[in-house]
Amino acid sequence: MCWARKIALIVLPGLCAFLLPAAPPLAAQTANHCLQCHSQLDAPVGVTRKEFSESIHAQKGLTCTSCHGGDASSDDMDTAMGKAAGFKGHIERAQIPALCSKCHSDAAYMRGYNPSLRTDQFSQYQTSVHGKLLARGDTRVAVCSDCHTAHDILPPNDPQSTVYPVNVAKTCANCHANPEHMKGYNIPTNQYALYSTSVHYNALMVQGDLSAPTCSTCHGSHGAAPPGVASVERVCSTCHVFQQQLFDSGPHKEGFAALGLSGCITCHTNHGIQHPSDAMIGTGKGAVCMKCHSAGEPAYAAAGAMHDGLQNLDQQIARSDEILTRAETSGVEVGEAKLALSEARDDLTKARVTIHSVQASAVDQNIQAGLQVTQKAYQAGLNALAELKHRREGLAASLAAIVLVLIGLALLIRKVDAQKSESLRR
Repeated sequence: MCWARKIALIVLPGLCAFLLPAAPPLAAQTANHCLQCHSQLDAPVGVTRKEFSESIHAQKGLTCTSCHGGDASSDDMDTAMGKAAGFKGHIERAQIPALCSKCHSDAAYMRGYNPSLRTDQFSQYQTSVHGKLLARGDTRVAVCSDCHTAHDILPPNDPQSTVYPVNVAKTCANCHANPEHMKGYNIPTNQYALYSTSVHYNALMVQGDLSAPTCSTCHGSHGAAPPGVASVERVCSTCHVFQQQLFDSGPHKEGFAALGLSGCITCHTNHGIQHPSDAMIGTGKGAVCMKCHSAGEPAYAAAGAMHDGLQNLDQQIARSDEILTRAETSGVEVGEAKLALSEARDDLTKARVTIHSVQASAVDQNIQAGLQVTQKAYQAGLNALAELKHRREGLAASLAAIVLVLIGLALLIRKVDAQKSESLRR
């Protein structure tokens, strides 16, 4: 066999496999007579071909019979929906989690489709408020299909999926924002409305930060349950680690625990968390410190001192930035001073975070460090403006000298011209 033929026998099969489309799975090649009928029906039994074909189940080769039983390849309804074919038909709500778990709890089976997919969803669901109530016979609670849909299930990383991060809150709100549906559960139905005003919602929905918290971040997904008073801080500290460490080092931890309060929620609330501001601390109107403390207490004075310190540093940063910007727009180089001023902003941020320790001395330490930077930055601005003034005075003097020289030259020229004219007349 010549060398060219040997190469062809080795290369061509791989090249064909690369260029030609792969054969569809066997299940996709088999006729699905279920859809021929159900695609022409109305909801809730209607399922369009487009919906089903775009679902993750269809793309993995599963068909209607994978859940409902029967024989989708037969166009005879008696055969397709017969007991001999294992037809189940309508799946009762109470049976849905167990049905889904037949595949999703089988690690060996799921490994063939997605080795990284967790297989403990059903056991997690059984620990959730939803799962516990379902076990007691309450079929109004959420089951798999309420959150993931039934026939057009999309993977969680698909932006159109009902469990994609930006869609999770709306999915939960389908039940939890419906007063009629939630009647009898003795929980509020304004969680979604409050969340829509929160800093978390803004980060997720407006700024597009998919790591920002949504319902499942704090409550869990399959094991959804409200975090208890004792565990709220641990849930919040999943993201806000440093704040919790500071809170644990301060006097509020034991005090709040004795009163059965959660540190995070007491000051920040839960669903409607607003962007923190300096007004939250201190003795002014709306300050959260005043929920517990009153005039005459040491804590009252400490809260006022911390608030005033934060405000002072913030104002000094603005003052320094204003003078540096004025110098910069006038053409004086102040880049180094402006860069140094960013350290004062960092100190202000640190001071605002250190508030969680409610230790006035620790907060003041950051404030004083920032004030030292602002003083240097402001002085640099004054020096830059003084230099600008000196430049302008020098320029004015130079221009005056130039003007005097020009005037002198003009007078000299006139004198010379006059002398020439007098000579010509003679």
